[in-house]
Amino acid sequence: MNVSIIGASGYSGAELAKLLANHPNFNLIGCYVSQQSLDKGKLLSDLYPEHTGLLDIALQPLCDAHFAQIAHASDYVCLCTDHKVSVELAPKFLDLGVKVFDLSGGFRLANSSLYEQYYGFPHPHQALLDSAEYGLVEWNKAGIEHAQLVAVAGCYPTAALNALKPLKQAGLLADSQVIINAVSGVTGAGRKAAINTQFCEVSLAPYGLFNHRHGPEITQYLDHPVLFTPHLGNFSRGILETIYVQLSDDVSENDVAAAYQVLADEPLIRLKGNTLPSIKGVAGTPYVDIGWQQQGTQLIIVSAIDNLLKGAAGQALQCMNIVSGFNATKGLKD
Repeated sequence: MNVSIIGASGYSGAELAKLLANHPNFNLIGCYVSQQSLDKGKLLSDLYPEHTGLLDIALQPLCDAHFAQIAHASDYVCLCTDHKVSVELAPKFLDLGVKVFDLSGGFRLANSSLYEQYYGFPHPHQALLDSAEYGLVEWNKAGIEHAQLVAVAGCYPTAALNALKPLKQAGLLADSQVIINAVSGVTGAGRKAAINTQFCEVSLAPYGLFNHRHGPEITQYLDHPVLFTPHLGNFSRGILETIYVQLSDDVSENDVAAAYQVLADEPLIRLKGNTLPSIKGVAGTPYVDIGWQQQGTQLIIVSAIDNLLKGAAGQALQCMNIVSGFNATKGLKD
């Protein structure tokens, strides 16, 4: 399978390029950036010297003439671009018959009217929002398998939904709002220079209170109200979420443990029980670590992932594996 990456110079794009270059069944044939990018013409390994010899691939500026060329040569196109750019690019590649895996939030929400509120632009493609399959691998393999457009799940939602959907499915959640307190490493903010994401400026700070775009994404796919508050932490990669849940009356610790057994056979889910996860335990790995402790009807869940792997590039690779008929963990675990 031949794959092209649009937006390959960013952290998620470079991580995906590395995974594809090492994959036994995928062939990375093109890495593209915008025509305005200062990275055009450089080798990807110039930007990421740790991948010298693996990613000595020129970053080509994407222009109109490239679309037909990319479509002709590629089975899959991966969009590691800004949300609005993905919304512009995806229909063009789909019309050319290429399957699209979008790592942005451009097609994650079902209702186009929410995009102006949470993303800052009107979404012109309600039909594509209706047809896109949500790329949360553990919960939507059947949908992903035959998709033309996969909206790869967001990093924060991946950690939250894998922690919460087993409880929702088992009917253990009370009607009250779930509270999610989440912290991400600086790579989650992207590679573009900004004073508030320069490492010397980062300490630990909340952002996006009440209006972060991952709030409605989690609510939509959990089908339960959540209050989501993200934080930027002074570390490079990883996400840790502490989730506060009110359980229904008479839910026992055995009930909670039994609910999580729906994930017991998932190869990239590690159920920790009373042992609480950490960033150190998942950084540089494709896993979701989930631990929990209960006191009466109050449950506290801790979920951890690597934001660039399970939260982005690794999950996109899982989706491509599924569409290709391979084991979902091929190139990640086996």
